[in-house]
Amino acid sequence: MVAEQSAEWHQAVSALLDADALPEAPLPQRLQAQLRPYQEVGYRWLRFLYASRLGGILADEMGLGKTVQALGLAQALHEEGELTRPMLVVAPTSVLGTWEHEAATFAPDLRVVAVTETEKRRGEPVAERAADADIVLTSYTLLRLEAEQYQAIDWSVVLLDEAQFVKNRAAQAHKAVRRLRARSKIALTGTPLENNLMDLWSMLSITAPGLFPDPKSFTTVFRKPIEDGSPDALARLHRRIRPLILRRTKSAVAAELPDKQEQVVAVELGPQHRRLYDRYLARERQKVLGLVDDLARNRITILRSLTLLRQLCLAPKLIDEELPAASAKIDTLLDSLTEVISAGHRALVFSQFTGFLGLVRKRLEEEGIAYEYLDGRTRDRGARIASFREGDAPVFLISLKAGGFGLTLTEADYVFILDPWWNPAAENQAIDRTHRIGQDKPVNVYRLVAADTIEEKVVALQERKRQLFDQVVGTASDAAAPLTGDDIRGLLSSDDDAA
Repeated sequence: MVAEQSAEWHQAVSALLDADALPEAPLPQRLQAQLRPYQEVGYRWLRFLYASRLGGILADEMGLGKTVQALGLAQALHEEGELTRPMLVVAPTSVLGTWEHEAATFAPDLRVVAVTETEKRRGEPVAERAADADIVLTSYTLLRLEAEQYQAIDWSVVLLDEAQFVKNRAAQAHKAVRRLRARSKIALTGTPLENNLMDLWSMLSITAPGLFPDPKSFTTVFRKPIEDGSPDALARLHRRIRPLILRRTKSAVAAELPDKQEQVVAVELGPQHRRLYDRYLARERQKVLGLVDDLARNRITILRSLTLLRQLCLAPKLIDEELPAASAKIDTLLDSLTEVISAGHRALVFSQFTGFLGLVRKRLEEEGIAYEYLDGRTRDRGARIASFREGDAPVFLISLKAGGFGLTLTEADYVFILDPWWNPAAENQAIDRTHRIGQDKPVNVYRLVAADTIEEKVVALQERKRQLFDQVVGTASDAAAPLTGDDIRGLLSSDDDAA
């Protein structure tokens, strides 16, 4: 199957050789949306890929409307009678409702069917559900569980929303997606790279299977030389991938968006907290530096130590229930929220640690501040989001994992990041819940960073790791490389060591 796809791709890619400019393509007449100029370009690019039997990656920065561009393609094919086979949209479970809503809003002519349960519960195979549909929506989980059913259907187009979910080429979900049969496969993701260049290879192996058929060869020819700083390898990669990746940033194409101001707020730990942190740092540093030379074998133990130190930067109680719940970060956050709320603004507050969000909840309740809450265990996710959007609660507490995608919360114009992560994609996704099309107020972002701790080093690491991917994907890329042994030593080094 994969070899067959590769051969078909080589035949189709010849169309790109003469493509000096995208051909004109009329906009669908019944699309209920006024596409912005850059969205029209994206729509025409998708039409061109489809006409050429090619796939690609629509990698627009988050908040620029990748969904409506894809729905424009679906509506155009429907109007022209080309949607004789259904289009498959695969997305995280939490995003399926958004697709249903936006399809009903922007392309009401399309017959949309959502597959949200296994056959045992829904009572019919996927083929029967898809028989009368223009678009079939399903999740990565259900696709993996019922891969053979989806692979037995000839799809017109496969759209992979939040395509970073299939970046791991060894995972069953990646293999299931790659074996799908379709005229064109399109990845939609604002974060085409999250760990290393093999993430990009994984997505291209799905959407353009003949471009880099061998991962070992890609590693030798491109990944290693580029990570070692080779400009020639980088230029060669650019030439190969440029026609198949379309990425625009908000700063370049959405001039109407209000400004986004970002600020790092240094938070000083209290004397008792500082002594506790320094004691744990000395202990964990000694342990980790003895393990880092064999990173592959000791990665879990090392990450456990780094996580402990990161939690300790937030509140001692997170690592030991017997320790105080006092937190300089919560004090700083409450001071800021009081000012923000009194001026009539609303705020999103993000943390990776639900335990810390629990401490923040308690303080908000003590202060009489209304809030909404969302983490990965929240069952009524849609209701909580709607309650914030339609209600008056000025604060929305969100775990970074649960709120990193599938949310539009332009009602808020302040964002507080309570703990930095070495992958800046996670933070950028959080910020872009509110700084996106539809926002009419300036957005203020505050990153709370514990002074003279591992958190400061994480922030510095973010910037270093971002640079490589800015070069590969383009300005404002949202990715970070994985932690190396040198990165870990740097996280645990003292200022004297750095000197």
